[in-house]
Amino acid sequence: MRTFTYPLALSLGVGCLTAADLASNVPGSREDDWFSWLVYAVSLAGLLAHRVRPGLSAVVTGAGCVAWTLHGHVGELLNLPAMVALYFVALGGDRRRTVRVAVLAALVAGAAAVVSGQEEGRPVPSPVLEMAVPLVPLLLGEVVRGRRELVRHALVEREREAERQVRAERMRIARELHDIVAHTVSAMTVHAGVALEALDRRPEVARAALRQVRESGREAVAELRATVTVLRDADATAPVGPAPGLDQLPELVERLAGGGLSVTLRRSGARRPLPPMVELAAYRIAQEALTNVVRHSAARHAAVSVVDGEDGRLTVEVLDEGPSRPEAAGRPGFGLLGMRERAAAVGGTLDHGPHPAGGFRVRAVLPALSGEVTG
Repeated sequence: MRTFTYPLALSLGVGCLTAADLASNVPGSREDDWFSWLVYAVSLAGLLAHRVRPGLSAVVTGAGCVAWTLHGHVGELLNLPAMVALYFVALGGDRRRTVRVAVLAALVAGAAAVVSGQEEGRPVPSPVLEMAVPLVPLLLGEVVRGRRELVRHALVEREREAERQVRAERMRIARELHDIVAHTVSAMTVHAGVALEALDRRPEVARAALRQVRESGREAVAELRATVTVLRDADATAPVGPAPGLDQLPELVERLAGGGLSVTLRRSGARRPLPPMVELAAYRIAQEALTNVVRHSAARHAAVSVVDGEDGRLTVEVLDEGPSRPEAAGRPGFGLLGMRERAAAVGGTLDHGPHPAGGFRVRAVLPALSGEVTG
């Protein structure tokens, strides 16, 4: 209903102003007659289509203005129907079409003024002024259309940025859950296997392994609860534990002890304070690399090296002695991808592959200075 009511109301309003000017019979202007009102009726009918067919509306109303000019009518408001139609031509088109219409409308208006001025006894309209009249609504329509396009572009970009942030947050949550669940479940599986094998012959070893399973489960539940609390944001005052960092690496190594894998941890360098994002990325990369050793390697020993270099780079390296488990072949997962994404998120790099001396190596180089972190 509004789509039809608005053009009708605008057309009737413009028609009333034009009719008042046409009937005023100002000095120097021809008196209105049946032809004048016929042109008026045709122009008003053309103006009604200014929203759905702006080009046709501009042609009809423009022809009406030319007819009034050649018939000897003088009045500023007689141009109003054509100006409204030209405004919508520019509003609904593009810049190239606006320029073409502007050139054509200016030439027609100027030619009509020149021809009208050749009649004796008539006031001579200025061709330059008449040529400028149709340019005004075209320019206004172009400005409004340009602003609308800018607003539309800004809204599209904002939606794209919101979608990008949602995707990034989903990837971050997926990495966190993967690292928590994959590592903890792998460690629990190893210790449960040790407990099962030692249950009859060495019950004290089985009890120690089961205690480790229980502790790993508790830790996983605590980390998952902290993650869910942050996601739900149900209580901003609820205490949330700090994100794990390099200081928790000894505990990580200890949880793997007794499961058949011996892990050596070595940390060297300046030990400067690190950005929290780098701390978390380094810890998670080491955690996931050790989890991969447990799940995919038959190694009995692995080494974790953390070097805080003088060049402002933190190097985290995990090396196992191999070999890979046969059943692990052909089962691609998200571990290596997640580690690479974590390194890239803070402006670092990660490479992995077989080591020349045997086994498999994962090596991450991360920025140790706050100004270099890009995440």
